[in-house]
Amino acid sequence: MKWPFVKINKLRLVSFIYWVFLTYMIAAFVWWYVSLEKQNDEIAAVKFQSIQLSDPALKQKVKQIQNFQLRKTKQFIGEGLTFLFLFLLGAIYVYRSLLKQLRYSNQQQNFMMAVTHELKTPIAISHLNIETLLKRDLDSAQQNKLLEATLKETKRLDALSNNILLASQLDMGQYETNQQELDLSKLVTEACQSFQERFPLRLLNTFIEASIFIQGEALLIQMLVNNLLDNAHKYSPAHTPIAVHLQREQQQLILTVKDLGIGIPVNDREKIFEKFYRVGAESTRTSKGTGLGLYLCKKITAFHHASLQVKPNEGQGSIFTVTFANH
Repeated sequence: MKWPFVKINKLRLVSFIYWVFLTYMIAAFVWWYVSLEKQNDEIAAVKFQSIQLSDPALKQKVKQIQNFQLRKTKQFIGEGLTFLFLFLLGAIYVYRSLLKQLRYSNQQQNFMMAVTHELKTPIAISHLNIETLLKRDLDSAQQNKLLEATLKETKRLDALSNNILLASQLDMGQYETNQQELDLSKLVTEACQSFQERFPLRLLNTFIEASIFIQGEALLIQMLVNNLLDNAHKYSPAHTPIAVHLQREQQQLILTVKDLGIGIPVNDREKIFEKFYRVGAESTRTSKGTGLGLYLCKKITAFHHASLQVKPNEGQGSIFTVTFANH
């Protein structure tokens, strides 16, 4: 007879075992204190019994025994509370670290699922297009169409590879910087043009102030803008516009990307910048992605001593704001 497979939530199981263990340890502390206090009372009782009532120093000896008993009680309480405090402090730290590790492990599994899907799709499309070109005698227009589709999927693979490689380099501190004065206006304009070529049906409203320069890394800034645009594209309906603004405001340079999508719940507005984190369950999510895009955006802005924030758009959607210092 085969027992049905029961899927156990690992996080709940670990939490249950942890709290059972913690409750047991606290109960052991209480039992330890009660036992020592009982032993202290018994020792005091034995000492009291050893005193003769006719002893002229009776009161002095009784007071000495009582003081000894009181000192022991204070010692037990002090040592017990100190040890209990340290134990609970360590227990809280271990519990939080354990939860963080379990969530990180779950996010890594989701990342592997997402990467597998992201890799299989362009590879399969490119493979099919190349096979079609080799096996069929197509006219030049059809050939160009297949080649353009293959090139598009190759660019997707290249972008995914760059994201994974850059995330690894930034995490390990191995990214070799080559900062120089950059025309931010030109970089943002080129990124918007590239995005429009990839998604010609998406309406992109831009307001890019000319001649805005920053000190930075061109490749990273391009990736920052591309990831913000891709994120807006993934999480907003195809018929809604995306707005990109770049302008000076007092002593700051402000880049904003606005969408009219589903928005981000309040509890997730900080988590979305964590590595591998994606809103919702991986098994039911319909949007593509690996959970690296916004994480890299946060890393890249920090790399340029800038800030990245997200807030709800008026009505619906989200506004991502990158703030650079105006040197």
